[in-house]
Amino acid sequence: MNTEQQELYENARKRLRQKRLLYYHFVFFCIGNLFSFVANSFFEVGAPTKWWTWVLAAWVFLFVLHFVDVYITKRFLNKNWERQQIERLVKKQEQRIEQLKNKIDLDKQ
Repeated sequence: MNTEQQELYENARKRLRQKRLLYYHFVFFCIGNLFSFVANSFFEVGAPTKWWTWVLAAWVFLFVLHFVDVYITKRFLNKNWERQQIERLVKKQEQRIEQLKNKIDLDKQ
């Protein structure tokens, strides 16, 4: 396997791991919220307050953050994006250095 294929394989493996962890998070989210609902409503743990709604709200917030990270942030801001940004910045720096050299040459004359 050449270097490019190895890199593609590693990126695919990392992406698959991210998605798998998100699915695990969803399963734990469902089970954990069901457990907190049952504990609060049927076993009256922490009664009379409905604390399970706060657990649900906090966990939904965390799950949405995890979802955005996996399906939006990491999907678009990946290695290719990083390489393009680095190349753009390096090219910009090289142009600036060239401008400064030209300015120095003009000042010497």
